[in-house]
Amino acid sequence: MTVLPTHVGVLGGGRMGAGIAHAFLLAGSRVTIVERDRQAADAAAARVRADVERSIVRDRERGSDGAQTADAVAALTVATDASVFADCPLVVEAVPEDRALKTASLERAESAMPPDGILASNTSSISIDDLAVGLRRPRQFLGLHFFNPVPASLLVEIVAGAETDPDVVARAREWVTALGKTPVVVRDAPGFASSRLGVLLGLEAIRMVEEGVAEPADIDAAMVLGYRHPLGPLRTTDLVGLDVRLGIAVELHARLGERFAPPEMLRRMVAEGRLGRKSGRGFYEWSDE
Repeated sequence: MTVLPTHVGVLGGGRMGAGIAHAFLLAGSRVTIVERDRQAADAAAARVRADVERSIVRDRERGSDGAQTADAVAALTVATDASVFADCPLVVEAVPEDRALKTASLERAESAMPPDGILASNTSSISIDDLAVGLRRPRQFLGLHFFNPVPASLLVEIVAGAETDPDVVARAREWVTALGKTPVVVRDAPGFASSRLGVLLGLEAIRMVEEGVAEPADIDAAMVLGYRHPLGPLRTTDLVGLDVRLGIAVELHARLGERFAPPEMLRRMVAEGRLGRKSGRGFYEWSDE
């Protein structure tokens, strides 16, 4: 039986970081989230605890007493100093998709971790090899790309860099499986597998809206009903965040060429603050969700 790390560090407590913490908490790990300041740390704790409380309600509705889920609340701590990662066998970086920010955050986490700890980035598009350049132990570094919403998603994309130790990849596969998710291993390449395909579909759907081909709901219905996608590309874009999609598109445009050029509509919507579910409005209205 695979045993998850007893203590998992998560650097960054936004939507993705909170989701990653939630998943490990429910699986039985102790989790510490490190944020940039006390206000952000407290907000991350509130976000995770609210999500876990909702899990308790769902458990009870399904006939469970929710005790295991309730215990997860007590296993969460937050901090502002990365020194709390000193006994973490695994630390997952989940800061926004900005190369300089991720590089600095990863170096900060690695300096605090035990020598045999595994460091992972939740990046959805930035090269693992590029992020590894400033690390002292690149063999113990890889990508763990979780999907939103993390607790419900069944997939984790494991990205192996050129220097990543195969034993580290094997351990990551075991941990992902123990979380109840399916690991998919890919080599380091622009956009990996999931972002490269998913973003390309999403960008084309945005261009279709921009050109007046069809309304967002009709484009999404075509993919859901015609191709059996669980969600259409525009609703998915709203869930991921238009700003996140734009950042990935910019990265892939620079690496892979014009087919990933961000549509002007996407840039305009981000500039207007229409970021999807997290802002209440994107291609859909989310005020009631």
